[in-house]
Amino acid sequence: MSVASFTPLAAFKIPLESLGFSYRAENPDKSKRYFREAPRDKRVHIHVRQAGSWAEQLALLFRDFLRCHPDYCHRYEQVKYELAKKYKLNRQHYTKSKESIIWEILKQANRWRQQTGWSPANSDN
Repeated sequence: MSVASFTPLAAFKIPLESLGFSYRAENPDKSKRYFREAPRDKRVHIHVRQAGSWAEQLALLFRDFLRCHPDYCHRYEQVKYELAKKYKLNRQHYTKSKESIIWEILKQANRWRQQTGWSPANSDN
């Protein structure tokens, strides 16, 4: 989700909380604001980024590259499932262990961006 500004936080925090999402202020990545599903609901993460920011552009490039390259998408999916099984009770290890595949995909996405002239489209509605 993209917003014009992270302030005031209440502008997007209150509507998301009214839908049952919990704001996770302890998220260490200060380039986004992070929300999680209500307890016992299907797992959903919402990453709120500032429109036009590097963090938003990187996430959109990653998304668009995977949409255009099902082989990389499938590989990423498989790695995530394997790591989720392996680190079922250790979220930090799961997240850390995904870094190598994410950076590998981003390197390919950057080459693709240069070859195609990719520019970010609007985020999904």
